[in-house]
Amino acid sequence: MTIRTPVLLLLVATFGAGSTWAATDVEALRALHEKVMEAHRQSNVELLLEDESADYTVASRGELLRPTIAQRRERLGPYLRRTAFAEYKDAVEPLVTVSKDGTLGWVVVQVQARGVQTGADGEKETIEFVSAWIELYEKRGRRWYRTGNVSNFKE
Repeated sequence: MTIRTPVLLLLVATFGAGSTWAATDVEALRALHEKVMEAHRQSNVELLLEDESADYTVASRGELLRPTIAQRRERLGPYLRRTAFAEYKDAVEPLVTVSKDGTLGWVVVQVQARGVQTGADGEKETIEFVSAWIELYEKRGRRWYRTGNVSNFKE
């Protein structure tokens, strides 16, 4: 056995299937999803956008969009400011996956929400919905960025 073989075996044992860094990445993606949830509960668009990449893709309601950060802020900011969620929670445990090479990840969720939304006329309306989506992530350097979202609402 050459010196390379024990080193290779040690590396495989340390970083092989179920590697420590992969478990850490799963926890990082769970934390990023919780940050998305908290941004909704706080009605905080800046917190929501903090981990999003400039090259973001949205697939929703039959459309594929590539909005800039400014466009996302313009669309989501007013929505969040007008909406006060009494409840915004995961209806089921999120499914978190990280690619084998550790560069891509996704979180599949089902969210239950309830709250009050204020219209342009000042009228308050109760809102309640269930939505499911996939948050797409890419690891760039040592940091995870949300690069997209595919969503739908339960009718």
